[in-house]
Amino acid sequence: MNDAKVLFIGAGAIGASLAAWVAANYTEVYIMDVGEIQAALHASRITTYEVGHPDTTRNVTMVRTIDRLSDCNKVDIVVLAVKNYSLEEVARYVREQLGDRPVIVSMANGIENQRVLPKFFSRVIYCVVGYNARRDTPVVVGYQKKGPLLIGTPDNTLRAELRLVQSILALGCPTQIVDRLQDVVHTKIVINLTNALDALVGHGYQPLSSFVVYQRLLSHTLWEGVQVIRAAGYREYHIAGMPSFAMLRLATLIPGWLIRPVFKHKLRAMIMSSMTQDVVLRGAQDTELESITGYIVRLAARVGVAAPYNQAIYRLGQERFHPGFKPLRCEDVLAAVLQASKGSHSPIFRGDVPA
Repeated sequence: MNDAKVLFIGAGAIGASLAAWVAANYTEVYIMDVGEIQAALHASRITTYEVGHPDTTRNVTMVRTIDRLSDCNKVDIVVLAVKNYSLEEVARYVREQLGDRPVIVSMANGIENQRVLPKFFSRVIYCVVGYNARRDTPVVVGYQKKGPLLIGTPDNTLRAELRLVQSILALGCPTQIVDRLQDVVHTKIVINLTNALDALVGHGYQPLSSFVVYQRLLSHTLWEGVQVIRAAGYREYHIAGMPSFAMLRLATLIPGWLIRPVFKHKLRAMIMSSMTQDVVLRGAQDTELESITGYIVRLAARVGVAAPYNQAIYRLGQERFHPGFKPLRCEDVLAAVLQASKGSHSPIFRGDVPA
């Protein structure tokens, strides 16, 4: 099916960038969204650029925009580039309009999409996105690097469909079929635990109140996630460009000052997380807090692993992420962690920060 029609639903940073990259090399690509984003897609082409090299990597690509699913007959692949809190509504709409004919590709973080989408579709492929991107305007996206995309199914079925999807998405960025989807998903969940912390302290939006405290918070938040998913039986899957679990462990063991230069260098390469953009810039109340940090907190309780860092971040997010939110001081988040740790049988790692 070399002329398969591909429709991207959702023109956020990931959906818009990937649609533009694929459309630059493949004819049958379409995109749709709603509101001001849809209007911007009609008015302008999509601009993408690498954040570290904006002048030499800037590309402008035309992606055909549709307003209704009926405007694009016989869609073969629907890429759902929407987050979990919108997924069920969008999936229901696609099923009502297109039935169960297309192959569905979900790009949402976490595992909630594995619960939602099988209710509507029989052929679902899950895509773990291995790159970060930010949306400057509805049609201008900066990215950290191109790919990788890791695609698979929970039971390793749909091999022909996987090969078809890979052949098309790989025209835009590196795309790999994986046989250990759940390990890949849970490895990415650990890395995504950064998002809620960054939103709480406004990282990328305003200067951090204390880099030393932030380093401690981030290191131990991620290492807690590793401990939780390992206790639940999931194994690490190496995703290119992301830190290994061994590195995450090392960051909690050696003195913070020793690795601070490297830590700062890595942090400069990071761009504002989508959750920070949602909460701080747009005042959104719907976030991925439940499907990422909330999931780890609930999983920790189930497997009996103490997770005071994630527990505190989750509670603060539940309390604070609403219109009018103002980022917190890193020291206030740490104080909440120490409060959450009271009565815990697991020690709170202090690093080089006095508790």
